[in-house]
Amino acid sequence: MKSLVVLEDGTVFHGRSFTGPFETTGEVVFNTSMTGYQEILTDPSYCGQMVTMTYPLIGNYGVNDEDIESDRIQARALIIKEYQQVFSNWRSKISLMDYLSENHIPGIEGIDTRALTKHIRLQGAMKAIISTEDMDQRSLVEKARQSQGMIGIDLVKEVTCKRPMLWRNNRPVELKEELDGFKWPDSDKKRRVVAIDYGIKYNILRSLEKKGCDILLVPANTDSETIDMLNPHGLFLSNGPGDPAAVPYAVDVIRRQIGKRPIFGICLGHQLIGLALGGKTFKLKFGHRGGNQPVKDLSTGKVEITSQNHGFCVDMESFTDPDIELSHINLNDKTVEGLNHKRLPLFSVQYHPEASPGPHDAGYLFDRFTEMMDRFRN
Repeated sequence: MKSLVVLEDGTVFHGRSFTGPFETTGEVVFNTSMTGYQEILTDPSYCGQMVTMTYPLIGNYGVNDEDIESDRIQARALIIKEYQQVFSNWRSKISLMDYLSENHIPGIEGIDTRALTKHIRLQGAMKAIISTEDMDQRSLVEKARQSQGMIGIDLVKEVTCKRPMLWRNNRPVELKEELDGFKWPDSDKKRRVVAIDYGIKYNILRSLEKKGCDILLVPANTDSETIDMLNPHGLFLSNGPGDPAAVPYAVDVIRRQIGKRPIFGICLGHQLIGLALGGKTFKLKFGHRGGNQPVKDLSTGKVEITSQNHGFCVDMESFTDPDIELSHINLNDKTVEGLNHKRLPLFSVQYHPEASPGPHDAGYLFDRFTEMMDRFRN
């Protein structure tokens, strides 16, 4: 079935749908990972976006029940060069085509993904439309231009949990009681962590659990007084989609929590910490998305190979507090990849240590958080 990818600047790419008829809009971005399409599709940070995979052959290992990062597909569409209909892996349950179709997510192949990626790198990520129904290119350009963008849009409310949940047996379990009646479970875990869900990836929760944490997941609009009532040993701020400046309620809560207990933020959580500390954020031209981003830890001089998925960045020059220090930088473009506070128990990184492409380069960050909680308690 013929399909068109039309960008808001009028650029047109021709392809074929392998999931049936559809029409959808979103911001087109690219990911440079060779594998991991299932994790990418289910990452809430891709809410509002259509993902282009730069690796040409996608679908060859199917889809399994384990490698998901949330309860549903979050990306609005998948754009690839060539779909692999015959899949083979001992864990696979269904094909990528069936997985997308069952979730009503468009999949399009036959696109010159190298040309599309080069265009985005030169012109920047932009709004677009994919359609099998409307073949009028002028009509599609106008639809793309009129579609919702990313700047100033609160996408967190679309992906956050609706009710508090405990992470149990490798899945989130919704609480039966209200938070004012919540009691932390009796367990052999040494640390209690409240994780604010701005669009959290499951593997972050798995990583915290492996480090001896009981984790209570709370909605993004949870207020500071509720967190105080829960009295956790640490506060975790998750990844999530879109513009950090569009969620001022989250910034206000973080500002009220700073100094009360150890705080660790990843991706959007890192950006929100930057705003709460008085800094500013800005939109990157085409973002960082893939499993091969080099980051330098300035405290050790070591270089980590990291997984990333973000379109916004903290502006280090916007801080006036001398106690806020840059901890990590991206070696491709020298943008901010991590922050520390010299006096307060707080740190954050822009990349995803739980994704482990290194594979163990960034795992120390979860150890740092648990050690910080232990020191703060003593």
